[in-house]
Amino acid sequence: MISALGTMGMKVAQIIIFIFSFFFLLYSVSAFLKLRKKEFGILMILGMSRKQFYRLLFVENMIIGCAAIIAGIVAGTFLSKFLLIISANILAIEKGLSFYFPIKAALITAGAFLLLFLLISLFTSRLVRTGTVLELVKAEEKPKPEPKTSPWLSLLAIVLLAAGYGMVLCFAILQIISLGLLLSGVGLTILGTYFLFTQFSVYSIRGLKKRSRFFFKKTNMVTISEFMYRMKDNAVMFFLVSVISASAFTGIGTCLALGNSGLSEMINPYAFSYTSFGEKADKQAIETIKEELTKANIPFAMGSFKPIYTTNDTTLIKLSNYNEMAKALGYPTETVSTNQAIFTPTTVKQKNNWRIHGQTTKQLEIVQEKMNVDVTIKKALPYIVFPEVGSTTIIVSDKMYEKFLEGDESNYRDYRFVVKNWQETKEVAQNITKKLNPDNYNFSSLVLNWLTSKQENGLLLILSGLVGVVFFTFAASFIYFRLYADLDRDIQQYRMISKIGLSKKELSQIVTRQLVLLFFLPIVMAIIHGSLAFFALQRLVDFSVLKSSIIIFVTFGAAQVVYFFIARWRYLKHLYTKMV
Repeated sequence: MISALGTMGMKVAQIIIFIFSFFFLLYSVSAFLKLRKKEFGILMILGMSRKQFYRLLFVENMIIGCAAIIAGIVAGTFLSKFLLIISANILAIEKGLSFYFPIKAALITAGAFLLLFLLISLFTSRLVRTGTVLELVKAEEKPKPEPKTSPWLSLLAIVLLAAGYGMVLCFAILQIISLGLLLSGVGLTILGTYFLFTQFSVYSIRGLKKRSRFFFKKTNMVTISEFMYRMKDNAVMFFLVSVISASAFTGIGTCLALGNSGLSEMINPYAFSYTSFGEKADKQAIETIKEELTKANIPFAMGSFKPIYTTNDTTLIKLSNYNEMAKALGYPTETVSTNQAIFTPTTVKQKNNWRIHGQTTKQLEIVQEKMNVDVTIKKALPYIVFPEVGSTTIIVSDKMYEKFLEGDESNYRDYRFVVKNWQETKEVAQNITKKLNPDNYNFSSLVLNWLTSKQENGLLLILSGLVGVVFFTFAASFIYFRLYADLDRDIQQYRMISKIGLSKKELSQIVTRQLVLLFFLPIVMAIIHGSLAFFALQRLVDFSVLKSSIIIFVTFGAAQVVYFFIARWRYLKHLYTKMV
């Protein structure tokens, strides 16, 4: 099953990466071609025909594509061993994954991306509008119109974001488990993010221009004016980067949560469970479990109970049995009178519903054949002690329980073992499984179930991690292309300003502020979106997702900071070199 899931997941990841690679390369190639319009105009003046022009672009793109494919396959081969080590650790494979040269994968990758570059080469050669020779030569000299925004669309951005966040919070806090509600919330958030960057951000910067004392202070005039143009030019790019990054954060964070041991413990808090039918082999099995735990010097607590299933689908648990189990788990004991009962949740969904909406049932009728008894509900417990025992499970007094037990001749009984550090009981669980026979379905081990779940969800984590890294790389590259697309214009602009007294230090300050906006504004927005997603996830589970969310934000944030300083250094170097 794990192998089949992994194969399916990898195929889906391949398709997603291939589709995004197409749009990414189309964007990047188009961005670089626009920078060469002046060059194309000069070639036209020298007599190049349109047919020769299209052939030039096609050959250039194919040469770059083939070089990229070869470099990518070589780099990927060297990095695959590192990925295999990480994958073996995530999937809890003790012997690891052996390294080999994936000839089939290399050929498929080469063929797929060769086709991709072929399509890109055909598309981009038609995307560049040659126009007149004069238009191409003077393409860089055209002044940009002042950005225009609408105050109503700016307000709409805030309204859409508030509505989207509200729907997601309703889904999580009120436990309204509706796919339509969740998708609507995500859709409104995405739409609100688009208007936030295209309208609200530019409108806010324009408001700063009206504050004369602030606007005319030192280099603020240049900085704010550039902010406004850059926001307008890069609004769609900011939107794409923030949405892609938020998707990567959320996907990886969710998969980390799925592999968390707390998820398994939340559903079933017992390290070992055994169902006995009163046979001699069952008694030996219970003794075997005790012996193996004692032999491994692992402290444990044991409890047992026998549920009574009534005619009207109510499950009865004896009070003394409950107190024994609750004490083992560290929960307080309870007391009930003869005609009282306590509701106990048996599923996470039921527990959350009671926590949010409360338990309004005050009286409950218990029907068992000819016996009919009404009990008063004292309260509902906020934690799970008897997982998956029955849909309506109540704790009743020993006297009431004995009354319903009369005539029940079954020897069915559940034994549960509580171990504090149950994650360390893998070897014990394997020894018990061997001694009880692997096909013995009466025995259940939490650590083995968790490791199986970890392997299944580990595949999702690996896939989401790979896709997330690819998305993040795309996002960083979008920023890089936009930065260097405006390099020539910036050189001319700063060269003119430097002639009227702009110092090197002031230039560095202006550029740094603009690059901070370019690099960190979409990431900050993505972190806000991701934080909301993690908050919603936290409301759905009992264990903390804070650590995994911090790891994700810090990892991607650190990568962005490093990328920022490298890009800033290279960009300033280009400016200083060409402005002299």
